[in-house]
Formats: sequence, structure tokens, C-alpha cells
Amino acid sequence: MQMIKCPWCGPREEVEYHYGGQAHVAYPAEPAALSDEEWAHYLFFRDNTRGLFAERWVHTAGCRRWFNAVRDTVTYRFHATYRPDEPRPVTA
Repeated sequence: MQMIKCPWCGPREEVEYHYGGQAHVAYPAEPAALSDEEWAHYLFFRDNTRGLFAERWVHTAGCRRWFNAVRDTVTYRFHATYRPDEPRPVTA
């Protein structure tokens, strides 16, 4: 079982967490002004990166807080976790 470090609770088993999609996707400034196609693109189109990828996770069985993580999509290894108000860390 893999351990994931919650920024608030510390390392916990991966079964305590749920994936929440791509991180750093900005909400549209004027959502009512978007066309149906633009709104669909915002809701459903995400990057599908091979390698390091910034994601959102929630600690559902712990503090129930959302956080961001940089994870390698090839190896599934977590390289960093950080709070949503923090900038994405530089990872190699």
C-alpha cells in the first residue's frame, strides 16, 4: 500500500484519499458569458500528461480537506503534496 502525505495530517494510506482531477484549472471569470462549447471544454477537457502531473486530492477518511499533489502518471509515485493556497513546487 502506498503512503500519501496529507499537508495537514501527515502520511496516511492511499485508501483514505480520493482523486479530484487536474489541479490549477481556473474557474471562468464570467461563466454566464461562456458558450455551451466553451463551458463543456472547461468541464470535461483536461490534460492527459505522461509523467509529472499536478492533481487535486481529498483526504476523505481524515481531515476531509482538499490538497494538490504532483504525481508521476507512469510510476504512480507522488513527488510532492501541497496546500491549495501554495504554489506548485518545483520537482525534477
